[in-house]
Amino acid sequence: MKIRKAIIPAAGFGTRVLPATKNMPKEMFPIVDKPAIQYIVEEAVASGITDILIITGRGKGLMEDHFDYAPELEAALKNSGKNEMYEQVRNIANLADISFIRQKEMKGLGHAVLKANSFVGNEPFAVLFGDGVIDCDKTPAIKQLIDAYGEYGEGVLGVKKVPEEEIHKYGSLKVEKLHDNVFKCTDMVEKPQTKEEVLSLYSITDRVVLPPSIFEILERTTPGAGGEIQLTDAMREIALTKGMTAVEMEGNRFDMGNKFGILQANIIMGLKHPETKEQLKEYIKNLAKEL
Repeated sequence: MKIRKAIIPAAGFGTRVLPATKNMPKEMFPIVDKPAIQYIVEEAVASGITDILIITGRGKGLMEDHFDYAPELEAALKNSGKNEMYEQVRNIANLADISFIRQKEMKGLGHAVLKANSFVGNEPFAVLFGDGVIDCDKTPAIKQLIDAYGEYGEGVLGVKKVPEEEIHKYGSLKVEKLHDNVFKCTDMVEKPQTKEEVLSLYSITDRVVLPPSIFEILERTTPGAGGEIQLTDAMREIALTKGMTAVEMEGNRFDMGNKFGILQANIIMGLKHPETKEQLKEYIKNLAKEL
């Protein structure tokens, strides 16, 4: 079945990068000349997604404005002959059929995904976490998972290895290699606190493809780690009963809810951007001499 819908949970407070997120969503932090959320939407569109639901919260109206038309700005650009810039701005509103819904209470990622039940209906769908930008030179990250779903017909997890000393911050997966970068996942635990709880150093990283049955599971999932409804707990039921596929994704991942991740994203993407790459490269070379 073709996967045409995606949800982007983007309601979090962004406390790791305060005070910048006091009035500005971390999803709107610029990476060179585009906000992080636009990179994520463009990734979904490049992967064949046509309908996107962004789950927001209070104070995140900037995201809705960004994906809307801007008549005054567009008119000013057009009247001054800046046609290429006009097309860039205008096309943002036409990337996909984008809608928004608010998560009025911060009850966890599982609760956020459950808000998309009526939007998704009875079909598989993609989830792209709103603070994770993944830059891929070849196949977009979520497309790597969509392709695996088409091959195996079950839920798919985007994964990467996490340093042993940091695995307690993430989820840990029990995996068995199938081939190349594809694994079978049969168990998972959210934020393991002891060595005995660690199943492997593979952790879910910002992208999953899920069957619609996840909603029925989420409706009866009780609060877990942090007193929140954890998506991991619901996915674990699928992993234990039917198994899931895990794909070690290719590409550079930037955590836009982390100070270093924001700096890293701008440096790496700045070195790729045609308008900044040469100047930035020279600047870094000169700066390196002083370090």
